[in-house]
Amino acid sequence: MNPENYYEVIAAELDRYAKVPDDVLLEIVTRDGACMWLWANEEEPEWQNENLTDRELAVRLCAGCPIRNVCLELELRTAGAETVGVWGGLSQDDRRALYRVWRARREGGEPS
Repeated sequence: MNPENYYEVIAAELDRYAKVPDDVLLEIVTRDGACMWLWANEEEPEWQNENLTDRELAVRLCAGCPIRNVCLELELRTAGAETVGVWGGLSQDDRRALYRVWRARREGGEPS
């Protein structure tokens, strides 16, 4: 699958959250996100001191998280192209590429 198709598939999966209000998404992420659980319980992951790329961190931190797409939708809405860090199982570079496709789908056009 080429990168554009990859981002199109992800953006299409996020369409189901298009009408969910931001505050509802935020509540779900802070209540159910795997990363929030680590933070709230002050647990350090076993890989805490490893030198990981954003992509590697996203894979480890978000693996098995039940709300990855909710998290991703929230980040795309609130940060857009200025996204930083790891959200929704994707690195910031991946989310920036996805953002163009996601925004175009929401606006009914082609990615710019």
